[in-house]
Amino acid sequence: MFGIVDTLLFHSTVSAVTPILLAALAGLLCERAGIFTIAQEGLMLASAFAAVAGSWFLGGAEVGVAVAVLAGVAMAGILAGGGVWLGGDTIVLGIGINLLADGLSTFLLRQLFDQQGVFNDPALEGLNPIRLPGIERLPGIGPVLSDHSWIDYLSWLLVALATLFLFRTPWGLRLRGVGEQPDAAATLGVSVRRYRTLAVLASGALCGLAGAQLSLGSVTLFAEGMSAGRGWIAVVAVMLGRAHPLGVLGASLLFGLTDAIGLRLQGLGLPNQLTDAAPYVITLIALILAVRRRPVA
Repeated sequence: MFGIVDTLLFHSTVSAVTPILLAALAGLLCERAGIFTIAQEGLMLASAFAAVAGSWFLGGAEVGVAVAVLAGVAMAGILAGGGVWLGGDTIVLGIGINLLADGLSTFLLRQLFDQQGVFNDPALEGLNPIRLPGIERLPGIGPVLSDHSWIDYLSWLLVALATLFLFRTPWGLRLRGVGEQPDAAATLGVSVRRYRTLAVLASGALCGLAGAQLSLGSVTLFAEGMSAGRGWIAVVAVMLGRAHPLGVLGASLLFGLTDAIGLRLQGLGLPNQLTDAAPYVITLIALILAVRRRPVA
């Protein structure tokens, strides 16, 4: 394909998949708990800024990741408090969180860093890629899997852990029961509010990791609106993957590959307006196919 498909493309795909996959796992947990959320975009953006601020002011990328996770949980607390405990509309709350994160990150960028648009300083510490000595020498697959941040590798592990949690533990069974039959779960002594609150807060932590990967892993900077629609793509990945960890992984791989191809096409001279639209075109096609595949009631 005109020299596009090579080892570097698939290496870039692994990095591009991670924020989408983590945000999709966040949406999956909420979906399984009976909460439909669209707040991933805002949670990722707020966490991306928090990661940079934490790394800059507290001196270290790992500290920045911790701050990003705390920021994601704090923002998710708005959704938990308003949607789970006060009975508010989670769609409206999600839109509010997205708008709040966009405006707040822009405001704090000016106040804390005296910058507009982008904060990019050579002294900002990012996440170092990890070499896998036993794997990087494997022909073909070695260069694809090596030299990624620890968040990249953790995201794949979390897919396996989410699968085991949901389908092999009593807590996962209760979470699914809360989402599918909350009244029946309550009669068995399961606290619906508690499980839903924990699911929402866990989703905030996952989006915190996604945001940290965006600003300290994939690149080492913060730019206004740098989540760039990945949170919305993650919402579609949950739908397309039918809220199953393995299905979500497959959908995220599709979108990540599309993102990586778009970046490669930019390097070949195609307008960035065209290549930036590629993931959203694939998203629309995926939604249409998913709706057509769904049986009519």
